[in-house]
Amino acid sequence: MSDAAILAAVASRRQDLIGLTQDLVRIPTLNPPGQHYRTICDYLAARLLLSGFNVAFIRAHGAPGDSDTFPRWNLVARIDSGQPGDCVHFNSHHDVVEVGHGWTRDPFGGTLDGDRIYGRGACDMKGGLAASIIAAEAFLVTTPDWRGSLEISATADEESGGYGGVAYLAEHGHFVHVTHVIIPEPLHKDRICLGHRGVWWAEVETHGRIAHGSMPFLGDSAIRHMGAVLEQIEDTLTPNLATKTTAMPVVPPQARQSTLNINSIHGGAVEPQPGDTSLPAPTVADSCRIVLDRRFLIEESLPEVKAELTRLLDRLTETRPNFRYTIRDLFEVQPTMAPRDAPIVTTTASAIERVLNRLPDYVVSPGTYDQKHIDRIGRLNNCIAYGPGLLHLAHQPDEWVGVQDMEDSAKVMALVLSDLLA
Repeated sequence: MSDAAILAAVASRRQDLIGLTQDLVRIPTLNPPGQHYRTICDYLAARLLLSGFNVAFIRAHGAPGDSDTFPRWNLVARIDSGQPGDCVHFNSHHDVVEVGHGWTRDPFGGTLDGDRIYGRGACDMKGGLAASIIAAEAFLVTTPDWRGSLEISATADEESGGYGGVAYLAEHGHFVHVTHVIIPEPLHKDRICLGHRGVWWAEVETHGRIAHGSMPFLGDSAIRHMGAVLEQIEDTLTPNLATKTTAMPVVPPQARQSTLNINSIHGGAVEPQPGDTSLPAPTVADSCRIVLDRRFLIEESLPEVKAELTRLLDRLTETRPNFRYTIRDLFEVQPTMAPRDAPIVTTTASAIERVLNRLPDYVVSPGTYDQKHIDRIGRLNNCIAYGPGLLHLAHQPDEWVGVQDMEDSAKVMALVLSDLLA
């Protein structure tokens, strides 16, 4: 089948692409808590069944967040050619983050304004999900004699680690037969994302002794101890991390170094509930906790990343009277990066050049996404992120995705299918 026929088939579905994206945005799959996961899976199943796919609904029983109130539903759709060949898998997450403040449009309206579709999840990543479906449908209708198999999945909880989505699927063997994976995250239509940095989340707690606030000398403030921790992080650890750089092509360039973010801090009396007008009681804080988000490079080892922090805390134990701490791992992810000569990389690069008339850029994401589970659990490093949308719009107010970007990305994905399966 010629490129021209497939590209024309995608272009003829432009209005369908717009309507599909709008429909997906209008399903408010908020995470947390995990709303309307089954609704979006049902919607996608009804459409994909019409194209000949077999569909399976998979609930991630026992995964973090899964409950009867908010079950973690995933959809895996598959179509076989009846001939031996590779399996190409498009994986998109269907959950979106909280709306937040600052919107000037309906976050779940799916409004089309010019070339842009607005709404929470339009960019990250329901536009990419829609583009992959259009690409698959265009390929199937123009290529009756193909080989191998094609899969499309819509998975849960990527925004909270992916443990109720791709991790669960990988643990239960749903990638053992897969040859190539494209994750249509919003990394720009002319970029191939090879992987991502590593991450270690940890909770550090400092301990004190409660006392009356009018006599703090009878207690021991955990908040003051945490202040010493924060000072050491600011004066010692953060400057040291800035000296660690990577050969990974991370975007934006500022993320080509190790970074540390203090995600939250909690200490002392419990925050009053909304509407509670009572005054706080006078107490010395006996506990203070911070959550740290440490992003590290492929050149670093996770044990050394952890040791940097524990050495800092141990020095305070030796130098600061009554300093005591505990540290708790929350989760960790190793860096991952597909080889530049992996089949899915070279095939996608060729398709980008044919559609956009330019060579692609090769990048690495500053944050993790579900490639980590496909690589670590699924043991498949022939996986990339490629999809429409501008990365900096993700999680922002007035999030949007460009229609032309979606169409162009769908054309690239359709050509990838043609090259690998036709």
